[in-house]
Parts: sequence; structure tokens; C-alpha cells
Amino acid sequence: MAMKHRLRALFILVILCTIGGGILFWQSKRNSVSGNELMLYGNVDIRQVELAFNDSERIADLLVEEGDRIKKGQLLAKLETERFELAVARDDAQVKNQEQVVARLEAGTRPEEIRKAKADVAAAAAALDDAKRTYNRISVLVPQKAASVQNLDDARAAANSARARLNALQAVLDLAIAGPRKEDIAAAKALLKRYEAELALARRDLKNAFLYAPTDGIVQNRILEIGDMASPQKPVYTVALTDPLWVRAYVSEPDLGKIREGMKAAVTTDSFPNKQYEGRIGFISPTAEFTPKPVETTEIRTKLVYQVRVFVENPNDELRLGMPATVRVQLDQPAPIKGQQPAGDWATGKIQ
Repeated sequence: MAMKHRLRALFILVILCTIGGGILFWQSKRNSVSGNELMLYGNVDIRQVELAFNDSERIADLLVEEGDRIKKGQLLAKLETERFELAVARDDAQVKNQEQVVARLEAGTRPEEIRKAKADVAAAAAALDDAKRTYNRISVLVPQKAASVQNLDDARAAANSARARLNALQAVLDLAIAGPRKEDIAAAKALLKRYEAELALARRDLKNAFLYAPTDGIVQNRILEIGDMASPQKPVYTVALTDPLWVRAYVSEPDLGKIREGMKAAVTTDSFPNKQYEGRIGFISPTAEFTPKPVETTEIRTKLVYQVRVFVENPNDELRLGMPATVRVQLDQPAPIKGQQPAGDWATGKIQ
């Protein structure tokens, strides 16, 4: 009987040792994995943009629907353009008219106009010479009582009038030869620039009547409809930008020192459990998500988390906004050489 109890106790001891050894082995393996790999959990995130027209007018056409994939530069919608087209035509006519004014001033007086001015001066000089001779003849006849004093005064006035007309026509000839004033030309050119600026503004308003995609993305919401009055304050579409795409995850304060920006990461999802997506840590928040208290215990400090963005490649368009994702980061990655940046443009999230 005593032998049976000893055998039973020995059997139980062997079982306990086996279980303990297994636990120790599992714990050592677990610690080994957790010591070389950090696992984070988060969700796929992307940027969103609200697209609106840059002017106020009624919507004439909407060319995409919710869920449509759009490309950069693709036409998405347009406004009624009659008002903008009329403004362009008006300002274009003003520019062309002022261009002719400037050209006329820069060309100066035509030779034909100068020849006419010279002919007018010659005719006025001849008229003055005739008026002088008439005056001289009458002045001789007045003492002889052959002409009246009134006739002499009329002749004198005619001569003076002819002289004034000659002087006026001579001034006209001088102006024709000198040509337009440089100040007039400068003023005409300045007015032309104003009309050109107004034309450019009218053309820009016409261009703004067409709404184009700023980048690749997916239409999430179509907010306005054909016939609605659009304005810069009223978005027409909400678009989800497919590039860059990242996983927004959180790391606890004790693990914060284990990671750095630029480290490679592997991303998996429940939808594609056997597929890994290449990624890199592109951003680590410098502040905790929760405001710490003035006096913190060790337990409270370990509950603080920091946001991490892991930019990820999505070549087959399998990742969707809000999709749960698991991020694995190997902690034994070599540190980058000082002065070298990791491959990829982390400002835009594009990974090479």
C-alpha cells in the first residue's frame, strides 16, 4: 500500500515537472519572439478631400458617381458657362481695341498727315501774304480819300486773322512732325495691361467652371446634384485619396523606445490572412494620446499610448479605409547610417 502511494506521488511529480517544463519552454519561446518582434494593432487610414468649385453658378453636369475610381486631372463636373464665356468675349474685345490704340500711338503721325499739314501751312501763308498786300494798298488810298478808314480796319483785321491762322496751322504741323507724347504712349500701354489682366481673370473664371480631380482617389459622396447652385463653400464631392495609405496603430510607452521612423514592417489583415503587405514606419507621434496627470504612478505611465503611422504598399487595391490590420515590426533591424534617409518619401507616404 505504501509502495502504491509512493508510485502515485512519483507519477504526479513527473506530470508536474513535464507541465512546468513545457510552460517554461513556451514562456522562453514567447519571450524570445516578443523580444525580437513588436506587434501593433490598428486600422487602415487614408486622407479625404472635399472638392468644390471656385466660383458660384448652377451645376450643368456631374460626370462621376459614388464609388467611381478617378484619376488625377479627370473632369468630374462643370458649371453653366454662358456668363463666363460672355465675360471672356467682352474683355477680349477691350484688349484688341486697346492694342490698336497703342499701335497707332507708337507708329506716330502718318506721312500723308504731315504732307496735309504742310499744305495747310502753305495755304495759310499765301492767304496772309494776300491780306498784307490788300492792307498796304488800302493804307495808301485812305490819305487820298479813295478808301475809308473802315476799309483799312477791315484789311488790318483780315491780315491779323490770316497771321493767326498761319501760326495755328504751323503748330499743328510741328505736332504732327513730333508725333505722340511718350506719356500718352505709356498711359495707353498701362491701360492695355489692365485689360489684359481682366481678360486673364475672365479666362480663369471660365476654367474654374470645370472641376478636375486633384489626384487619384475614390468618390465617397456626391453631395450636390445637377441644377444646384454651387459655390466655394459647398463641396460637390468627397474623395478618398488612395495614395498615401497607412495603418494608424498605437504603441505603449514601454515599447516606444524600441521603434524608430524608417523601420520596415509587415502588415496583415483578417480579409487576407495569408498575405503580407510591405510597409515602413513613417511617423511616430511626439505626444501621448492621453494627457498625463501631474503625478503619475508606474502603472499609469504604462497605459499611455502613442500614435504610429505605418505607410503601406497597396498594389492590388485590397486595403480599404477602416480595415483592421496587424503590424509586425522586427526589432533587430540595423540602424540606418547617419546622413542617409530610408528609401521612400515619407512626407507623401510613397514607398520605394
